[in-house]
Amino acid sequence: MAINLLQDRGTALDQQRFTWKELVQKPISKLDDDAFTRIRVILMNGVELDALRLKQVLLRMNREARVPIAQLMRVEQHQATAINWMLSADHSPLETTIAYEQVAIEVTASVAQLEPDPYMAQGYRFGLLEDFDHLYRYSALMDRLEGKDANNIVQGYTDIVPGRPTLVHHRAPENELMEPYPRDAQLATKLHAITLVGGEYQTHDYYMNIGPVFADPVARLLYAEIASVESQHITHYGSMLNPDESPLEKLMLHEAAEVWNYAACAEQETNPRLKTLWERFLDYELGHFQVAMQLFKDTERRDPAEVLGDGKLPAFIQYKSQRDFVRKTLAEVPLRKDGTQFVDEDAEAVSSLAYRNHMNSQGSPSNSVSGGYQWTPGTELNRNMLPTTQPATA
Repeated sequence: MAINLLQDRGTALDQQRFTWKELVQKPISKLDDDAFTRIRVILMNGVELDALRLKQVLLRMNREARVPIAQLMRVEQHQATAINWMLSADHSPLETTIAYEQVAIEVTASVAQLEPDPYMAQGYRFGLLEDFDHLYRYSALMDRLEGKDANNIVQGYTDIVPGRPTLVHHRAPENELMEPYPRDAQLATKLHAITLVGGEYQTHDYYMNIGPVFADPVARLLYAEIASVESQHITHYGSMLNPDESPLEKLMLHEAAEVWNYAACAEQETNPRLKTLWERFLDYELGHFQVAMQLFKDTERRDPAEVLGDGKLPAFIQYKSQRDFVRKTLAEVPLRKDGTQFVDEDAEAVSSLAYRNHMNSQGSPSNSVSGGYQWTPGTELNRNMLPTTQPATA
């Protein structure tokens, strides 16, 4: 899909309209649609919500841009609604949680392989191994609370085994930071970081909202523990973004990230209804990008090519199982952090050890929920019944 940010204009902002029935369409099927259709739905909702978050900040900081930013936010709120309402009501909160973790694993694994900066790629692999473990812990919880097999949601694309144990994810804040990418970083590096921040923010917010609705005390503790880690991940990926970029430069880059993501969704979607939606929103985002680029030129008197290069989109996220890459990455489970650097397990920052020891001093929810658990097709109940259901031997 040959799109050039500096040439393609998309749908003009004043032509971007919705009816209520366009916002709330027939949802995808939990079991019949491909898991990667749901992955795209969840990721793009997160990207849109992050676009709204950034614009709300800009609205409070830029008097001249208030009207166009308000117009952009109206459309993007409706885009987020149309996307998020594609999730069907028969997903339990835990099934949606499993789907969120699959998004984190498969998208981060693809980004880690696309990332041209070795240090940033290391950062993606580091976070990947933690979300990978979250999937395992939540799968144990779902097996025990609902008697369901998490593989029905991940559809065999993603392994359900431990990663870096959640017990050791808890780090002191200063050890969560990454060195930011330089001003002259490749466009791919900038778009990768923006996308991952949006995905992690959405996951954190979902866990913060859904965790308190569980009556089971272990479930409440597990959501609290992993929501804390997802907050760390927001800092981890958010600190990759260059803090010296101007606010309007950030706006332009975020719109570019939205174009890049919708183009990938449209190219790889297998559900015809969703493909049509992605194509429509790709045209909308190209229109948004034109608004952001004009604000950048008018206000900062700078050439967008300084930020975007030749305007060509980098290689897309690949929506396919990343199992082989993840299995290879498991060799990096022992890695830890000291400041902005990755270190061996025995060189981890003392401040993180002290923080973690205190947080875990009354027990670890993630260890408690998965004690003795090993993913088995058909859930643990099925495994426990196997001896009595086997035919008698002669």
